[in-house]
Amino acid sequence: MKRRYLLVTAFLTALVTSCTDDLYQTPISAGTTETFYTQQADFIQGVNAVYSDLRTYPDRLLNLSETRSDNLYAVSDGGVRDWEGINSFHKTIASNPYVTDAWNVNFNGIYRANVVLDQLVQKGSIITDATLRTRLEAEAKFLRAFMYFDLVRLFGKVPVIDHPVTAAEAKTIQRSSVTDVYNLILSDLQFAVANLPETYATAERGRATKFAAKAILALVYMTRSAPNYSIEGPGLGLNEWNLALAQLNDIIASGKYALVAKYSDIFSYTNENNPEVIFDIQYVTGLTPVVGGTFPWLLAPDTWFQSNGKPTQGGLTIRPVANDLLNQYPAKDVRKAFNIQTGYTYNGVTENRSFFKKYIDLTKVPVNRVDWPINFIVSRYTDILMLKAECILKGATGSQADVDAIVNQVRTRAGLEATSNVTLAQLYDERRLEFAAEGTRWHDLVRSGQITTLIPAWIAKEDVQKQMQTFVKEYIIYPLPQAELDAQPGLYTQNAGY
Repeated sequence: MKRRYLLVTAFLTALVTSCTDDLYQTPISAGTTETFYTQQADFIQGVNAVYSDLRTYPDRLLNLSETRSDNLYAVSDGGVRDWEGINSFHKTIASNPYVTDAWNVNFNGIYRANVVLDQLVQKGSIITDATLRTRLEAEAKFLRAFMYFDLVRLFGKVPVIDHPVTAAEAKTIQRSSVTDVYNLILSDLQFAVANLPETYATAERGRATKFAAKAILALVYMTRSAPNYSIEGPGLGLNEWNLALAQLNDIIASGKYALVAKYSDIFSYTNENNPEVIFDIQYVTGLTPVVGGTFPWLLAPDTWFQSNGKPTQGGLTIRPVANDLLNQYPAKDVRKAFNIQTGYTYNGVTENRSFFKKYIDLTKVPVNRVDWPINFIVSRYTDILMLKAECILKGATGSQADVDAIVNQVRTRAGLEATSNVTLAQLYDERRLEFAAEGTRWHDLVRSGQITTLIPAWIAKEDVQKQMQTFVKEYIIYPLPQAELDAQPGLYTQNAGY
């Protein structure tokens, strides 16, 4: 897939499709789009451009899930940082750039996907290979579903737009119910499951496969099954654990994926596309325009890079790992040292707090801080196994022995002894250690049904600086960006609590 970014560059040069301020952009379908789609390669480039909107997805997970969760105690140690309001549950974050970016980038990608799908209807006969034509439709629908799933987990109700619309039309489209958002997501993912290939040639790695679609579909079913907390958030209180389990079992039975023997090898710069990877966002360094990643340094302080003779990145000050997480790692757990840096000295000043360094190889630091080459794994095989264990413990078909066997595979790789009779609470603890700094923790807490008790208890224990606000259930989702409320006053109502 890394070659895909070269095609995206050509596409973006020919076709400007910006959505930097709000949802009400001039539609692609009226203008250059009508002349752009004239050959098969144009449709491939159009789909590639949708993939390009995943570039900052890892940043979003780290800023809005990891930082929001009990994995980080990211209160400010000087000055105002954009992440502080996220971490500390401030009510006044509707204009926070992380919140705004989550809305804008997702809807830009959805818009591009809608354009491709519309053009496939109008001009799809240009693609003489029917299999390719169907695959491109399935890729566009997978990506649209992926972005809507991100939106519904972050904001709850959002406008459902499944075709290119004019600016005037957009100003009349209200937010749809969470159920209606999920209906589109499910329809798109089910089409993707039925029509995406199981694998691609090496040059096309990174494109969504049938099993990537199954992985996201399983997570959608599980998220829908979470409690609704009496808010219009991602949980609907449904009992779809067996529906999720069926998708997870299909991935496992395919035999195409496996646990990597050594934990650190999953994230190695020299071991990308390893057997753990079901779907990832791929980056390449050294191109113009820049198409590398920005997420590796996001949770690390600049002075640590400088203490190692490396250029300043963009992490600014430290976002400390919560003591609660540090203390949860057993002494023999090999994941702790790989995931977390504890202490360093710069210019004679010692920093004793810990931070995440999971994606950083100091021998691979690029010249440009926004051009890191390492891929970001969105869905990996360990997650599939542990989600299966969760489904079983939630009542899906399976046994306690199945759950214990899954957890013990993960624990053994981490250098820990086997355990038995794993409970749901223990499973979420195991997930916390395994997926630290991968952006899953907040969503795990929401899905667990215990977030409204766990987070207040964690704040009471962790907030030694007394800077965090009282947590209320409405903070399970984020506020709508203020720019969206201002763009068409009265069209949207702000989420409760903000």
